[in-house]
Amino acid sequence: MINDAAENTIDLARQENVSRILDAAERLFRHYGYSKTTVADIARDLGMSPANVYRFFASKVEIHQAICGRMLALSYQMAYDACHLPISASDRLRRFVQGQYQMTVETMLDQEKVHEMVVVAIERDWHVIERHVDSIHELLADVIREGIAAGEFAEQDADVASRCFGAATISLCHPQMVAQCLAKTNRATVDELVEFTIRALKK
Repeated sequence: MINDAAENTIDLARQENVSRILDAAERLFRHYGYSKTTVADIARDLGMSPANVYRFFASKVEIHQAICGRMLALSYQMAYDACHLPISASDRLRRFVQGQYQMTVETMLDQEKVHEMVVVAIERDWHVIERHVDSIHELLADVIREGIAAGEFAEQDADVASRCFGAATISLCHPQMVAQCLAKTNRATVDELVEFTIRALKK
């Protein structure tokens, strides 16, 4: 029992240090940019040595990957909440896309430095991003299945439909694409694209 308590204390202390490092790193990445921030900068901000940071993360890339994971976890929670609302399947899909779009605009594109951090993560094609995409597809597939069962959507393979729905609306959730299209007047609006995609599920 004593050993268990000691291990729990160590785990909590480790988690606290990990969280402090990630919070400091994200703050510096947002302020100075990912490329201009070093592990030494992160350690200095925390009042610790770089060697101490390396006890928890092998590199700046690993720190960035963990921050990316936290951001994706927030995105997933928003998606999960939208997909489990007590409303029609169509409305849940609308809420999902609108929520993801709003988060992309407000959280990821609010500063050029944040955009850089996101772009670097996407370009590296990390497994955490692929797992996130798979998780989102699973959520959407469940909504589409319920829509099919309720007679709201046409009979179809829900998994395929989910992947197609994601591909059709990617320009509203992908940071680089959102950034490029924000000021364009010859692009479909959020509502236009969502309605077009939902109609496809009903045919």
